[in-house]
Amino acid sequence: MDISINGDIRSDPAPVIEEIDFSNFTDKPRTLNTERQRSCDESLLSELSIGLSPRHLLRTLDSHRVADQLDGTFSPGRRSGFNTPWSQNGYEPHPMMAEAWEALRSSLVHFRGQPVGTIAALDNSDEKLNYDQVFVRDFVPSALAFLMNSEPEIVRNFILKTLRLQSWEKKIDRFQLGEGVMPASFKVLHDPVRNFETLIADFGESAIGRVAPVDSGFWWIILLRAYTKSTGDSSLAELPECQKGMRLILSLCLSEGFDTFPTLLCADGCCMIDRRMGVYGYPIEIQALFFMALRCALVLLKQDDEGKEIVQRISKRLHALSYHMRSYFWLDSKQLNDIYRYKTEEYSHTAVNKFNVIPDSLPEWVFDFMPIRGGYFIGNVSPARMDFRWFCLGNCIAILSSMATPEQSTAIMDLIESRWEELVGEMPLKVVYPAIESHEWRIVTGSDPKNTRWSYHNGGSWPVLLWLLTAACIKTGRPQIARRAIELAESRLLKDNWPEYYDGKLGRYIGKQARKNQTWSIAGYLVAKMMLEDPSHLGMIALEEDKQMKPLMRRSNSWTF
Repeated sequence: MDISINGDIRSDPAPVIEEIDFSNFTDKPRTLNTERQRSCDESLLSELSIGLSPRHLLRTLDSHRVADQLDGTFSPGRRSGFNTPWSQNGYEPHPMMAEAWEALRSSLVHFRGQPVGTIAALDNSDEKLNYDQVFVRDFVPSALAFLMNSEPEIVRNFILKTLRLQSWEKKIDRFQLGEGVMPASFKVLHDPVRNFETLIADFGESAIGRVAPVDSGFWWIILLRAYTKSTGDSSLAELPECQKGMRLILSLCLSEGFDTFPTLLCADGCCMIDRRMGVYGYPIEIQALFFMALRCALVLLKQDDEGKEIVQRISKRLHALSYHMRSYFWLDSKQLNDIYRYKTEEYSHTAVNKFNVIPDSLPEWVFDFMPIRGGYFIGNVSPARMDFRWFCLGNCIAILSSMATPEQSTAIMDLIESRWEELVGEMPLKVVYPAIESHEWRIVTGSDPKNTRWSYHNGGSWPVLLWLLTAACIKTGRPQIARRAIELAESRLLKDNWPEYYDGKLGRYIGKQARKNQTWSIAGYLVAKMMLEDPSHLGMIALEEDKQMKPLMRRSNSWTF
């Protein structure tokens, strides 16, 4: 569906940017053997409804929640990974690829004989905590790797399992969560007495800080589109249960309230940065994922009696959200100079400083960090507050979802090249820049001993972000940036046993509490390599720019060619 945004702000012609041709990836997927697959999935979902209820099984399994098995099928496609060393471009695969595939397969989790996900980490050197669970966000790069390797069965199983978990009654301290909330993670519990396997889900009640995962539902929708795009089979997305699952997720986000902004108000700890890091409010990661999920849902939702209304609501929200993000979250040298000269206490709709940001609140580092040619979406915007930190995931998703205009996407790439030492260093890729420290660290993080400066979420380097960077680079016609980053990772990742993250300003040291054999570090590398070998894989995770969407910002100096 086209989303038209009307505005009177004049925009200069956009520069020509080399991008991947999406012409072979039509928005509406073809349907393959849908009737056979539909009858199989619907019969299994029907069996669930007449089986033991979760409430009954809670009593018999020591208060554990339960979900029954959903079947999955295999959709054939092109293979490009382990056991099939052929490469479309004729390149010999890197020796690390075989090691990575072996490690990824070792992380598979099975439920009643079917693969349903990948464990977060296979590090047995310390207490497992929740690293022995299947996380929704962590599984995404694993799922993409399997889809690119023509192994969609595990992805289908995962999508159906988490969909079933969504239907559970979700209570935390006597408070009931929204019906559409997706779990943060789940694990398989085996009852040796009854020889029976069940699933245990965490919706935030076991998480550090007890925060529900806002991003899980968005990743689920994005993954559903990736599966549909990769296999060309729309039967899964067309299941009534999947249609309902999408509507429930989006109804939570599109509900009317007191907020005057189209962005989503969120608590700290609701996304990849799942500890207190000052991202409360309107974090860029959530807004970009929200935007992408909305666009994916427009393709996947049926416009029947139940879906038509929510499709209309999605279109209206996208209209407002794209304007808001491109106008108020975007920062380049010209915009920074404008904020530096802001007047305060402005009133009425004519105000230029709409959020009453005090210029003295601008951090000193941002003036040195901002190149003349380049820009990025800042971390957060709310009343009297602009978080100027760089967040990698949010900016990469902004490019992949086309929330960023072509000019903005180019500027983000320019920034990464200009600030290579700060954002990439010796191990890709900074999750956030810069780190907060001293008194600010104590106030913002609550003196969190894990998020000390240049560690973990506070300026740590995360190899999983390689796949997002690679996808963004290919989409903007800059694959050489990704290739350079991957070469850095290949020099250490395997030797260091696939750490979860690295510490230090340059990412030189294995994280002080980083788990080894972290699955999404492994999968992120595989996805990045396979996308570089066969850029057509990008079609399953990137969205083409809507040609009807007019750029809403004047070109700044950073976009001058």
